[in-house]
Amino acid sequence: MSTATATRPDLPVTGGPGRVARPSRPSAGQVLFWSAAVAVPLLFLGVFFAWPVVVMVGRGFVTDGHLDLSAFAEVFSRPRTWRIVGLTLAQASIATALSVLLGLPGAYVLHRRRFRGRSVVRALVTVPFVLPTVVVGVAFRSLLVDGGPLGFLHLDGTFAAIVSALVFFNYAVVVRAVGGLWERLDPRAAQAARALGASPWRAFRTVTLPALTPAIASAASLTFLFCATAFGTVLVLGGLQFGTIETEIWIQTTQFLDLRAAAVLSVVQLVVVAGVLVVAGRARSRQERALALGAPSQTVRALTLRRPAGRPRGDGHAPALAAAAVTAVVVALLALPLVNLVVRSLRVGDRWGLDHYTALGTTGGALTVTVWQATLNSLRVAVDATVLALVVGGLVALVVSRRPRRTAGRRAVAGLDALFMLPLGVSAVTVGFGFLLSMHHPFGLDVDLRTSPVLVPIAQAVVAVPLVVRTVLPVLRAIDPRLREAAATLGAGPGRVLRTVDLTIAARSVGLAVGFAFAASLGEFGATSFLARPDRPTLPVVIFRLIGRPGADTYGMALAASVVLAVLTAGIVAACERLRAAGAGGEW
Repeated sequence: MSTATATRPDLPVTGGPGRVARPSRPSAGQVLFWSAAVAVPLLFLGVFFAWPVVVMVGRGFVTDGHLDLSAFAEVFSRPRTWRIVGLTLAQASIATALSVLLGLPGAYVLHRRRFRGRSVVRALVTVPFVLPTVVVGVAFRSLLVDGGPLGFLHLDGTFAAIVSALVFFNYAVVVRAVGGLWERLDPRAAQAARALGASPWRAFRTVTLPALTPAIASAASLTFLFCATAFGTVLVLGGLQFGTIETEIWIQTTQFLDLRAAAVLSVVQLVVVAGVLVVAGRARSRQERALALGAPSQTVRALTLRRPAGRPRGDGHAPALAAAAVTAVVVALLALPLVNLVVRSLRVGDRWGLDHYTALGTTGGALTVTVWQATLNSLRVAVDATVLALVVGGLVALVVSRRPRRTAGRRAVAGLDALFMLPLGVSAVTVGFGFLLSMHHPFGLDVDLRTSPVLVPIAQAVVAVPLVVRTVLPVLRAIDPRLREAAATLGAGPGRVLRTVDLTIAARSVGLAVGFAFAASLGEFGATSFLARPDRPTLPVVIFRLIGRPGADTYGMALAASVVLAVLTAGIVAACERLRAAGAGGEW
């Protein structure tokens, strides 16, 4: 036992019986592998993320070969800029607060209680998060327009509609992040507080809530990040009246060709994102320290929705019923836009029919290819993007999961982790337009990548890499170092230890990461809208084109195409939920 505890987790041990084992020096192969594991992701991020962003921003700040920062004063002197920044912060703040308030009861019911159909409800709750933002916008428009089920509220094109859609989109972030910690909390502390006379609310406020604070802070930070950088949903619902910094970058770039304004707004967004990522990173660190990510203790009994024997009705049962009622209402509201989307897609004039779905096989008007061809193209692109994201994100998770003993090493690992989270918050419009500016003979090479179809899966992989990292990393960090030490003691080389310990334990989370990366790639719209070739558009691009064309038939085709995309992503989420139920981990 002393031999196992005296060694470092990732190195083989030496020494015979009775001797304290010392870690051996890493071999040349180990050094080469870990160097490549760091270099390959950094090269990918540098070439396909940092470089396009730098070129895009640089075009706005360089005039006649000289640095010119006067654009900041010019852009911030416009009332429109302050209005957009204010709207961004207001939308994100209100939507985050509502998501947390509604998500806490959902986290309790879906992760702390057991009942029939729980996995189905979990999958349903997660579907909105992975739905393409364009589909979410179309679903809400079909719900709120005149003639829609909620048309009498006259919310179409309003601030409230955007906030509602953002809550719809991010509710699952709170439920999964907080619920993942809540289901692993030992209930005996709260039970002790109740035994000492504390009411259910006081036990929750003084015992459970402090323990959940790291997860709540992490979920709130990520929700704010996703809301502040929302693009497709806000573009569809808000138009030109309501927008975010993200949509304003798109407008300034595509409609006004004002790269100076777009560059300034990109820098502003990057500053906001960096601040949110710092908060999220610290909250995540506290969460990981508070949570033993292994299997829950066998001493913790699974809770049920049935009233415990001998406990009087109302003694702690009322809060559970209230949480269940709130969750039931929220789940029904989450399902309403999706159900209405399907119903409206089947409505043809005054009758029911499949005419809109039949029209998906035709071209003309806004389409140069059929919707089915765009669907196949989206699937092919998503497969390529998922493979790239899995390789890059897997290497990042593997490196970041290690815990160096030296302070400098720990800081380097934390910095690498934060670095690969930046694509979650930097404007996809900035990345996409940066590709167009930087990939014309990049780095002096005699090749124009702007006409190549490889840019679309690369851009989608940049967005999907953080999801892979966040899904796989917690599982790798949860591996007991003694397992690696035991394998090394039994003679396994570093490669075999990695294969038989790390990869075996993380296999299910890798499958989960594949599903999320595929769903995210399938619905990516911001960067793809710049890079997709006219003869090879993706399904979200086609849906947005259909929305922009007048006519009831074209709008019906957009609804039908949105249903197709929603069904694809929902199927992926259902498969992911089965993996999670089978034991996969991760923050999502």
